Amino acid sequence: MLNKPRDQKPAELPEQSPDIEFFWDPVCPFAWQTSRWLRRVAELRSLTVDWRFINLSILNEERDYDAEFPEGYRESHDRGRRMLRVAAAVRAAEGVEAMDRLYRAFGETIWHRVVDDGTDFRADVATPDHLARVLDQAGVDRLYANAATDPSWDAELRAETLEAVGRTGDDVGTPIVTFGPPDGPSIFGPVISSVPETDEECLALYDATVTLCGFETFSELKRSSRPRLDLPVITGRSS
Repeated sequence: MLNKPRDQKPAELPEQSPDIEFFWDPVCPFAWQTSRWLRRVAELRSLTVDWRFINLSILNEERDYDAEFPEGYRESHDRGRRMLRVAAAVRAAEGVEAMDRLYRAFGETIWHRVVDDGTDFRADVATPDHLARVLDQAGVDRLYANAATDPSWDAELRAETLEAVGRTGDDVGTPIVTFGPPDGPSIFGPVISSVPETDEECLALYDATVTLCGFETFSELKRSSRPRLDLPVITGRSS
């Protein structure tokens, strides 16, 4: 169970509730795929989305990384924390409106590139050079990159991680999505390997997800057999 911070820094939230809240960690490829799908749906349905934080290193801090995760996961999750510290600093100064383009910049610079065979694509993620490139792409000051090593932002990351998990229950990951926040139904997922190809398929998945979430007694559907993530950094093919 996550420990509640002593001093939670309240997040700056929109004056008017959005249609959807999406809790993301930039190191999660599945969250990125789901966000791409949801952006498409939001455009088609004229929905508003608030992009909020959930940090995998905080979510899993009481677990034994060496025993329960593949090699490199602890470092990857720590890189996510550094990136979310930067995101928190940007949000505090620039407002929630900056989160959509910042998350886009993180996702595109991490997942939509091809690396040489044998190269660990995570090696340059959350480095000063990468953060500068992300901030440039998002149209905000490079100085926000200094927040990556500032642990004072962790209370805010912890508070939002706790809020997200409080809506779904434990034993979940990223993303967590709330429909009609703050009191509407929330779910971990949907976890997808690729974005549906057509507008009709995107909307069908959205409507099915909302319908299932509307049943208070529904908790889970799952299959572990799924296609490989359709992202250039993984497939080695440019999109």
